[in-house]
Amino acid sequence: MAPRILLARHGQTAWSLSGKHTGRTDVPLLEEGRHGAKLLGERLHRAPLDGLPGVEVRTSPLVRAAETCALAGFGERAEPWDALLEWDYGAYEGLTPAEIQAVRPGWLIWRDGVPEGESVAEVTARADEVVTWARAADRDVLLFAHGHILRSLAARWLGFPLDFAARIRLNPTSLSILGWAYGEPALESWNDVGHLAG
Repeated sequence: MAPRILLARHGQTAWSLSGKHTGRTDVPLLEEGRHGAKLLGERLHRAPLDGLPGVEVRTSPLVRAAETCALAGFGERAEPWDALLEWDYGAYEGLTPAEIQAVRPGWLIWRDGVPEGESVAEVTARADEVVTWARAADRDVLLFAHGHILRSLAARWLGFPLDFAARIRLNPTSLSILGWAYGEPALESWNDVGHLAG
């Protein structure tokens, strides 16, 4: 079988709950996020995934992703990877979309990037690095990371420009799978949070 990428977004934090752009600020998980990470782990360890034997695990080094990975039961198998860091939001770090729109009407991160942070081209290059690595693998990979970078990976996996990611939401502690259909890159599943029901 062709390799797939399983994407796990980190659990809920105070900033993700309030809608603040959380790039490189190391915000910890809320108790809700810790609980969700454990539920995600239970799902990944029961049928049909059965703990994903042989999967290669990578995580963003930021605490909210690394802790989600550990609580899900993959911490000892995971390797931190800076390519999975969240978008560097620069001057917009800690601001909500409404606050940004108040000073820059019509702004869209997927098109405009951010001042003093990463450009669309820079994030595209990071996403392409991860996609190229995953496709060269002879096994599935499991990535624990952040909303915007994981959406970027999906866009690039499918061969679309980064702004496609604006059309695919991704909730905290969700599980998504990038796979194949008829030999072409495809979304196998997206933004699945069924495990959070308990």
